[in-house]
Amino acid sequence: MNKQAQEQEQERGLIIGRNAVTEALRAGREIDTLYILRGETNPAITRLASICRENGGIVKEADRKKLDYLCNGAKHQGVIAFAAAYNYASVDEILALAEERNEAPFVIVCDGLEDPHNLGAIIRTAEAVGAHGIIIPKRRSVSLNYTVAKSSAGALEHMKVARVANLVSTLKELKEKGLWIYGADMDGASYKSVDFKGATALVIGSEGKGISRLTAETCDFIVSLPMCGKINSLNASVAAGVLMYEIFSQRNG
Repeated sequence: MNKQAQEQEQERGLIIGRNAVTEALRAGREIDTLYILRGETNPAITRLASICRENGGIVKEADRKKLDYLCNGAKHQGVIAFAAAYNYASVDEILALAEERNEAPFVIVCDGLEDPHNLGAIIRTAEAVGAHGIIIPKRRSVSLNYTVAKSSAGALEHMKVARVANLVSTLKELKEKGLWIYGADMDGASYKSVDFKGATALVIGSEGKGISRLTAETCDFIVSLPMCGKINSLNASVAAGVLMYEIFSQRNG
């Protein structure tokens, strides 16, 4: 692998090979996703997968062709990992920050967001409006990769992001802790008619499908942005930005 390719892999957070992944885990690096060769039975690799799962990482099997593609043909020994650009927080840590600031919690929940540029932009706006944290699901969602970090323009260094196994269960837990859940969708009340002054969790859906049915059913309110043009929806990060600034405006008088 040439120097330029090595620099590109470093930017992506790619760790190639059994020994490199082992040392990364030993050093405490947070692994987003571990890819192992499909059908691999080597005990050392099986152990890596177990450690990764125990630490909250996602383990996927892939054929050799895909592994070769992911690492630009480098020798991978059937193991490739993508490290997180930033360590994840817990939901409790996000709520604790709100308590520390003596503020009603303000949380952004991303339901199935897939574009890292959108998540980076949401993190940037969330930091600007004083949100206490962001929650993303483990599955079917972009993670804290290096593109997200770059798109956030430094905001990720100041924003807590939690990754949870079950988004609906997490929303129910937030409700039990006094937060009102507001889902952004086309078929809802105008966001200008809604009171966001209390403890708030704002749910933003995926770029193509919006929020899922189960997530929508868990929300206390569905809010929408009035549209008068030819299209019927906005980019996820743009819609999130408008709603976050409305919440910011109401919370700050």
